[in-house]
Amino acid sequence: MAIELRKTGDKHRINLEKTKAFPGEIKINLDWSKGGFMKKLFGGAIDLDLGCFYELKDGTKMLIDGLQFSHGRGGRRDQATRQGCYTQKPFIWHMGDDRGGSAESGETILVNPAGASNIKRIIVYTFIYEGVAQWAQTDAVVKVSVPGNEDIIVKMGEQNTNKKFCAIASIEIGDDNSLEVQKLVTFHDGHSDCDRRYGWGFNYAPGSKE
Repeated sequence: MAIELRKTGDKHRINLEKTKAFPGEIKINLDWSKGGFMKKLFGGAIDLDLGCFYELKDGTKMLIDGLQFSHGRGGRRDQATRQGCYTQKPFIWHMGDDRGGSAESGETILVNPAGASNIKRIIVYTFIYEGVAQWAQTDAVVKVSVPGNEDIIVKMGEQNTNKKFCAIASIEIGDDNSLEVQKLVTFHDGHSDCDRRYGWGFNYAPGSKE
């Protein structure tokens, strides 16, 4: 079973107040393959990436994606630590870049339940790193999974815009460990444009995956 958020602004609240803890790992997945067909059809012509802004309850703010990665273990900013960190702050980990559409399951961000109570909010986004803005053809789907609850689905594919950056959904975690997902689906001219819309206040420089 799944809950599809159909309209911008739609919200779904997962109430974990009775357990006072997360029942398991939160998984945020971006897939645009439908079994791999679309990726094979494009032949790697479109590189679609998943990322997120995050804010911790101690005030820390950062982002994780293929171009603007956060710190990992030890605070180093090398390739090995660009994916966030699962076992310590921020307890958010990007499993890796699906370059050229070779992976069948797209890209996934995991949130460690042991540290989820440290997180205040996450804004999930995707952007087209290479290729023209063909959102309708990607038929992308973002799924937020929390064990013991219905998956929350945000579908792309009906949009017609030449902007390559899209804020897809926000996830807010309350002091009672409740979790609320809201559909955004707003399009922007890159990281800094989206940043201005949602007030993160970062500075940006051109990035590369090389």
